[in-house]
Amino acid sequence: MKFQGAIIKEQRVTFAIVIVKKQIVDHKTEADKAIHVFQPIFPGIPIVLMAQDSRGIPTYYGRQDISQFMANIPIECVPFKEYTIS
Repeated sequence: MKFQGAIIKEQRVTFAIVIVKKQIVDHKTEADKAIHVFQPIFPGIPIVLMAQDSRGIPTYYGRQDISQFMANIPIECVPFKEYTIS
C-alpha cells in the first residue's frame, strides 16, 4: 500500500499527517479506524488525517490541538512524501 504522509516537528510536538479520502475524514468511525491502521507506521506519535475537498481546501481529523494548528498552515508548506508499506 502506498500513501502520502508527513512527519512534522513543531512547538516541541512531533506528529504525523496522513492524506486520506474526504469520506474517511467526514465519518468519525472510519477516521478512527484509519488512525488505528496507520499507528504502527508512526509508533508513539499522534496521527492527524487530512483530506481535501474539490477546491483543494484541507480538512483535518485527529487530536484537536494539532488539527487546529494545521488548519492555519498552508498545505504547500507540509513536507509530504510517499510511503510504501506491505
